[in-house]
Amino acid sequence: MTNDTLQASREWWSQRWLDLLDSYRFKKRLERGRIYARQGNVLSIEFQGAKVLARVQGSDTEPYKVSLSIDPFSEEEWGYVVETMSQKSMFAAKLLAGEMPQNMEDVFTANGLSLFPFTLSDVHSKCSCPDKANPCKHVAAVYYQLGDRFSEDPFVLFQLRGYTKEQIISDLRHLRTKKTETSETALAEVQESTPQKQFFVEIESFWQYNEPLESSLVVIAPSTSETVLDVLGSIPLAKEEENLTKLTAADVVMKYLETVYKDVSQRAVLIAMNVGES
Repeated sequence: MTNDTLQASREWWSQRWLDLLDSYRFKKRLERGRIYARQGNVLSIEFQGAKVLARVQGSDTEPYKVSLSIDPFSEEEWGYVVETMSQKSMFAAKLLAGEMPQNMEDVFTANGLSLFPFTLSDVHSKCSCPDKANPCKHVAAVYYQLGDRFSEDPFVLFQLRGYTKEQIISDLRHLRTKKTETSETALAEVQESTPQKQFFVEIESFWQYNEPLESSLVVIAPSTSETVLDVLGSIPLAKEEENLTKLTAADVVMKYLETVYKDVSQRAVLIAMNVGES
């Protein structure tokens, strides 16, 4: 599998972690660590709070013990972050579904924080191997193995910063429920404070307009566009045998309705002009 294929198959936050590692110095050590990780030398990785504890097989018969941690955010800082998450419906929905929103870093940046470490000096690591350099290849192997862990579970990244998946989901649900209840309460208060008006409609006067009209703006003319009959089309009556006039029952009804429609239109125009009877 090529590097491009590997990058395409990783989640964005996992690739972001690996890109950050590649941008740091200690290139040779990190490359040796990458090879160790790919060869399966990282035997186990587990969390003890926000600290990562790992066992990495090296040249010795016994695996080396590696510990790794990042400075966690305070409870107050996490409170601001989760509050910001809850205000964005898409963020909350994706996180509750176990997904990492695409622009998650913006939530931390908005609160003056960084989800990812800026430099390797922000990552605190130890290894039981005799190599005095830090990071050694065993620590570097854990760095790269964590990238795969991030891809499997994005909440691992949050745990490194001191907040577990259960805490985030619980806080998000609590805040979302609280916001919904507050909105419903506010709506109920508005409805209670608004007087309920009863509206009655009198059919006889519904179409009346009692205000005077400017005569120059009133134009009375018979309709020249499609009538209701044109819109309705042929009446779906059962066909009968054609009579001497070659008209079906539907044709006869339509002819009659056309006559009635024209007569009603003419009477309406006359009434509007005060010529006929009202």
